Amino acid sequence: MNAVHVIGAGLAGSEAAWQIAQADVPVVVHEMRPEKKTEAHKSDALAELVCSNSLRADDSDYNAVGLLHDEMRRCGSLIMEAADTHSVPAGGALAVDREGFSEFITERIHHHPLITVVREEIRALPKADLMPSAIVASGPLTSEPLAEAIQQETGEESLSFFDAIAPIVYKDSINMDRAWMQSRYDKPGPHGTGSDYINCPMNKEQYESFVRALLEAPKIAFKDWETNTPYFNGCLPIEVMAERGIGTLRYGPMKPVGLTNPHTPERPYAVVQLRQDNTLGTLYNLVGFQTKMKHADQTRVFRMIPGLENATFARLGGLHRNTFLNSPRLLDEQLRLKTKPHLRFAGQMTGVEGYVESAAMGLLTGLFAAAEQKGSLCPSPPRTTAMGALHAHLTGGADSETFQPMNVCFGLFPPPDTPQEGPRPKKTGGRARKLLYTQRAKKDFGEWLEKNQILGPLYRSARRSE
Repeated sequence: MNAVHVIGAGLAGSEAAWQIAQADVPVVVHEMRPEKKTEAHKSDALAELVCSNSLRADDSDYNAVGLLHDEMRRCGSLIMEAADTHSVPAGGALAVDREGFSEFITERIHHHPLITVVREEIRALPKADLMPSAIVASGPLTSEPLAEAIQQETGEESLSFFDAIAPIVYKDSINMDRAWMQSRYDKPGPHGTGSDYINCPMNKEQYESFVRALLEAPKIAFKDWETNTPYFNGCLPIEVMAERGIGTLRYGPMKPVGLTNPHTPERPYAVVQLRQDNTLGTLYNLVGFQTKMKHADQTRVFRMIPGLENATFARLGGLHRNTFLNSPRLLDEQLRLKTKPHLRFAGQMTGVEGYVESAAMGLLTGLFAAAEQKGSLCPSPPRTTAMGALHAHLTGGADSETFQPMNVCFGLFPPPDTPQEGPRPKKTGGRARKLLYTQRAKKDFGEWLEKNQILGPLYRSARRSE
């Protein structure tokens, strides 16, 4: 049996390698760090989180990403096991201690008997005679030689967008005489208490001064080839949102709803929220505050936030360039490159956005590759499931002429049948209708798991946990 080669050991590559090895197929993982660094990574650990520490909502009954969490757990996902093991309080979200998370994954990958990790840069697309089965999971920060090789092979113009990183502050530098701890609407999540966020309030004058400072602060200069690169709307820099109008931020990441300031009866005009970033609770990141401001100006502007007047920053924000394929045009239903079917692609390069979505496509690509090595075929999950809806979006559900990165959402699912009895849901976004999506998805995903005995040990583990 040939080994499957996985290029890149981020979330998608690590998950793909784990799934393949758990199906009793050998894997060789090629990771270029530390031989070659990136602009965003800080360590040599596998699956390092370089942006937020949140895997977003964990509710599998009413939320599409929470449903994706559930499906991945049922498949024995290494990424979800690491997240559950190293979760930190974040209300209804699943947030993690980023160092513990990546260290857990690094240790499990390195100690799996069927996984070999090689620290080297792959600078070209591997040929079929050298790597009969390979998965390219090099991520949004693919090295320039490999990115050029992919572009030459696909014949496509580069499709890319900027991704910005939010700053992190030390909790003991936050002025809690002005800030307070509370989750929005006091909502306790499975990993939190109802008081998981630090809230910094602003009145109207403070808010408007802050927005002006954001707009006037010097920004990171773009290179010539970067000037026409669009942002992904799910990760816009805070100052780009501010450019859309004076009220944009207070109706977005700085909305004051569901919060009560215990220091004053005055209702805040806007609120900046900070979310715990490590298990010790010593670090907090500014939620939704991705930025492209220069570092010196970040310190000055963010210290205008009440409660952060003397904030000490463990990490300032940054900006990096993400690259992705026009997957509906280039990949088949097994996520193979149509012109070179020995190559599969996984993760953010396929045009999904978000940690969870990237890992989920790594999981699915790993199952496809493992089944192929065992002389079988693993069909994709039904489109009625979260994983299947994402897969369908990449392989024909999206228009190749307008293809852009996508988070999982119920808009990718076929509409559910409306019950003949009982109250009719009023709109697609209603809780009753969301429950129809998730109940159908859980049933269909369970049936898909049961039919795919090729998953071997993974399948048996998943069935035991149901």
